[in-house]
Amino acid sequence: MDRMIYIAMTGAKETLNHQATVSHNLSNAATNGFRAQLSALRATPVFGEGSPTRTFVVDSTPGSDFTPGPVQYTGRDLDVAVQGQGWIAVQAPDGTEAYTRNGSLQVNANGLLETRNGLTVLGDGGPISIPQDTQIVVARDGTISSVPSDNALNAVAIVGRIKLVNPAEADLVRGDDGLFRMEAGGAAQADSDISLMPASLEGSNVNVVEAMVNMITLARQFDMQVKLLQNAEQSESKASQILNLNA
Repeated sequence: MDRMIYIAMTGAKETLNHQATVSHNLSNAATNGFRAQLSALRATPVFGEGSPTRTFVVDSTPGSDFTPGPVQYTGRDLDVAVQGQGWIAVQAPDGTEAYTRNGSLQVNANGLLETRNGLTVLGDGGPISIPQDTQIVVARDGTISSVPSDNALNAVAIVGRIKLVNPAEADLVRGDDGLFRMEAGGAAQADSDISLMPASLEGSNVNVVEAMVNMITLARQFDMQVKLLQNAEQSESKASQILNLNA
């Protein structure tokens, strides 16, 4: 009885957490460069005096799905998609270096290159400053060139190069802000082998149909666990009645 109650109780709780993960993935199905979060349930025995029959169910997050998302051509000069494996280095709000696949870029009021959600894009030497009244061209290797508004090709200048990195997936950890960082801290080394697809954006790698099926499965699983608790309550009630009759 103890084992059933503990498994059903903690299973119902962690199923709700699992649903929250799937719901978070679904809400980011249209977020550029989003990586789906993976989640799994596992049983953990309770250790201690008087607890050999009790087992908890816990929700574990084994990591993220690093499968590349679909790439769509946009025609916008400041849109870039990482081709294959790799990441764009940005400066997180806390000042640390973080990594994203969202290549929708813009130039802010201070002339700094940043993502659409306001994160400063890092170059090989720090933030990238863009001259005023120029058109920006991003090459496949991340090099950024500025062309004057009058299209004078003899005045084309290289203003920087986007820092592209490709650390091992096992070394990356997802933050609460959705950005990835090195698990051991610090910054990853730039990788010159990574290439970009200009005027394109990578979509989310969330499979909407699969996520919806998971939501339905989890809802049924939660229902089953609640019924187990109800059965345990009924069994305990009947057992008490039998004991009272024998008293």
